[in-house]
Amino acid sequence: MSEVKLKAKGIFFDLDGTIVDSRDAYVEAARTAFQAMGQKPPEAKAALEIPRRLEQNQPINHIVKGDIRKFLDVYLSTYYAISAEKTKPIPSIATTLETLSKKAKLALITMRNVPKKAITAELKHFNIAKHFTHIVTALDTHKPKPSPEALINCVKALNIQICDCIIVGDSINDIKAGKAAGAKTVAVLSGLFTHKELAKQQPDLILKNATKLPNHIT
Repeated sequence: MSEVKLKAKGIFFDLDGTIVDSRDAYVEAARTAFQAMGQKPPEAKAALEIPRRLEQNQPINHIVKGDIRKFLDVYLSTYYAISAEKTKPIPSIATTLETLSKKAKLALITMRNVPKKAITAELKHFNIAKHFTHIVTALDTHKPKPSPEALINCVKALNIQICDCIIVGDSINDIKAGKAAGAKTVAVLSGLFTHKELAKQQPDLILKNATKLPNHIT
């Protein structure tokens, strides 16, 4: 796979785990939510299992005891409130995006349930907002990934064909969404999912992180 070369007119990036490292934000949100429930927060590894399971629409009742809805209300509201402060860009991602923006149109797809302006503000804080032509959040779609809806939204906005596009993401759902849409798929290992888990989805390429992508774009 290391020799794979891809052509692209559009490259769609996931945010958490792909453009930014969100682990600290996930752990802090879990700590706050567990304390709100009167429960002892788990170790970081267990806390990071929560977003993994939520991503796949799997239950978390073996991690959280009691009212799951109450827990999630606090967990998600806390995460969205602290994400801009607690996330940090993947090292060298700014240079990578600058390089790629000269080769293709870039879009950002995040399933955070927040307005675009919140995402734009976070990207501006990291000085990378200028590289993205279009941004899609959960508020812009009826169905989250693995539905291809967000990708189709980007294709229409950028006026390109889905077959000329690549989706880059750290999760199983990113790859599923890309395949459902008919895009090329690149999985990165900078997020919460393992090489084995991502390889099962048969992406076109698996990379250590998104900064390796320019070497594979022709």
